Amino acid sequence: MRPFSYTRAQTVQAAVQALASDPQAVLLAGGTNLIDLMKYEVERPGAIIDINRLPLNFIDDLPDGGIRIGALVTNSSVAHDERVRTRYPLLASAILAGASPQLRNAATTGGNLVQRTRCYYFYDPATPCNKRQPGSGCAAIGGVNRIHAILGASDSCIAVHPSDMCVALAALGATIEVEGPAGRRDIAFSDFHRLPGDRPELDNTLQSGELVVAIRLEPNHFAVHHTYLKLRDRLSYAFALVSVAVAVELSNDRLVDVRVALGGVAHKPWRDRLVEAEFAGVVADEEAFQKLAERLLSGAKGHGGNHFKIPLAAKAIVRALKQATSGRLQDQAAKSVQ
Repeated sequence: MRPFSYTRAQTVQAAVQALASDPQAVLLAGGTNLIDLMKYEVERPGAIIDINRLPLNFIDDLPDGGIRIGALVTNSSVAHDERVRTRYPLLASAILAGASPQLRNAATTGGNLVQRTRCYYFYDPATPCNKRQPGSGCAAIGGVNRIHAILGASDSCIAVHPSDMCVALAALGATIEVEGPAGRRDIAFSDFHRLPGDRPELDNTLQSGELVVAIRLEPNHFAVHHTYLKLRDRLSYAFALVSVAVAVELSNDRLVDVRVALGGVAHKPWRDRLVEAEFAGVVADEEAFQKLAERLLSGAKGHGGNHFKIPLAAKAIVRALKQATSGRLQDQAAKSVQ
């Protein structure tokens, strides 16, 4: 491991200033992703700014009935908070589907948002990777790519975003609060993560010196009709091949509001609001679910080893919609697909 300087920030403003003044600086919260990246020498920071003393470990009720979650709240604390379990059970379910209890006890909300891909080639400095070294190429294209993207990819990168939590936040339409040299601003969740295009080294739309301070969730009507379905190579401690977060509002067996977000299929949590809008007012039956899945995956493209993800995603979408509309939550503790 290479030498680096260490600073413990006492205020958000101090963390912003330290981050903005040093292009080689990185933030340390739970460290569950950063330490791995440093061990593999994917990340070689010249400075580490420890933000664990910042006042960002809170879950607050909002006047409108929504909730605000600080960036340093651990994944376990979010998943087991009674307000989250009652008002946003989709988020709790998605978090419990990810990692292991030990990692969830350390990983933070802000860190989960900015975690990096688990692409094999990204983690191997001996191979070409445009995300790790821009302009070097993408070894996954034409290589071993069964875990890679089928939507929103580019000729520069076919890596996927690894988070479970973020897939639920995409379906729920969260807002990200960030602090930077220019002050505080809000970013709609759909605008936070990026597709690779020709700049795959940029995972998100954070500007220089900015850090995540909180996530806001508005009140919703999805506490009953929702599910998070995660399909993976093994039932414990594995990243999703395909995951689906579904949130539905029903009236007389018709879809008033249907939201479908996909994980494991793109460089960011994948959601298409235009397709969702096409199904407002439609009877919630299997025929409609199959058509919705077909529309969501109309632009899907395999790269050899991951062709199987397209039919897998279609079936997962239909299954998740059936679970959600019947009020049958996918039980993450049971480690079985209902």
